[in-house]
Amino acid sequence: MGRNPLAEFVGVDAAELADLVGALKKKYQTVATAESLTGGLVAAVLTSVPGSSAVVRGGLVVYATPLKHELAGVDDELLAEHGAVHPDVAAQLADGARVTCGATWGVGLTGVAGPDQQDGIEPGVVHIGVSGPDVAEVRTIGIDGNRHQVRAGAVAAALGLLSKLADQQD
Repeated sequence: MGRNPLAEFVGVDAAELADLVGALKKKYQTVATAESLTGGLVAAVLTSVPGSSAVVRGGLVVYATPLKHELAGVDDELLAEHGAVHPDVAAQLADGARVTCGATWGVGLTGVAGPDQQDGIEPGVVHIGVSGPDVAEVRTIGIDGNRHQVRAGAVAAALGLLSKLADQQD
């Protein structure tokens, strides 16, 4: 396995990333993303693996709040009531990515990278949703650090959760 500078840049183990893509490919499973705070970085890291075109269906960068509803199907009442940074938004982003892109797995991320709060939510709060065949999970994590560190940590956590859930689906 050669170096993967993009995986290294965000602190993702290149061999584990290649194993994830290889496992999904072996199972004929696909993945799509709907990303807010990571701005497409999860999809970029996934597609940095040779052969990932058999696995990655696509991704939605839904940085602007209205696009979370318009492109990923997040309930507009949820967004109005709780804002864009909420665990249920991450869950609906994951479902929206999966359905919109016709994938086996959907990964959704929302959070606050900083340096400032958003809607009273501190930087470093990240909600990750993964949905797939008969399984869905949302994880809320806190990541200390600057904007880059929060985003990188969110990518690593999202890929870790996807890997965990995909491994359980044999």
